[in-house]
Amino acid sequence: MELLLHSIKMDWPVLLPILFCAILTIAAAINRFSFYNKNKRDVVKFIRALKNELVNNRLDAAKSLSIQLGGVIGEVAEEAVRIFSEQQAGFSRSFDISANLATRKLEKYLTILGTVGGVCPFLGLFGTVVRILYTFQDLAMQGNQSTAVAMGIGSALIATAFGLGVAIIAVVLYNLFQSTVKRYEDDFQLIKLLFLSFTDSDEKVQSKALV
Repeated sequence: MELLLHSIKMDWPVLLPILFCAILTIAAAINRFSFYNKNKRDVVKFIRALKNELVNNRLDAAKSLSIQLGGVIGEVAEEAVRIFSEQQAGFSRSFDISANLATRKLEKYLTILGTVGGVCPFLGLFGTVVRILYTFQDLAMQGNQSTAVAMGIGSALIATAFGLGVAIIAVVLYNLFQSTVKRYEDDFQLIKLLFLSFTDSDEKVQSKALV
């Protein structure tokens, strides 16, 4: 405890940026956990209900079902219904635009976690190097004092430990949230494939009619 207090007292200019990164990590994590939980939906059940409406060509009911679902999945599905009813020929490209815009919402603030995970270890290392340099300077001026040297080196290593700790948490959260975004993207692809299956069916029917 004494070593930690000594480190905070002597190395606060270096520890302060790491503390700021820790606060950013906590804020981004809370925001993303809240956003993902708010948009969590039973996609399997929704896809089945949506397929049933499309089979019976009830686009208004499919739109109402999407609105009722809500969240990011509901927004993408609602947009898919609109595109399907207006321009089936270019459905894939138009849907991809909507899905990518939704993905941007899901990836918001994740760059903060990635940046913190990459920068914090170097901030901690920088603090350690600076403290060791000051320790050697004090050693040269005051002579051989093993207690002071031990205290200085121990204080220096706290900065590295703090930086690594924040970086590890940020990287774990970043990977966790990226996997969550990937699941949402898979859900978007399910919706896209569902609508494309009906688009292909319509095209085949039209081709047979022309023949």
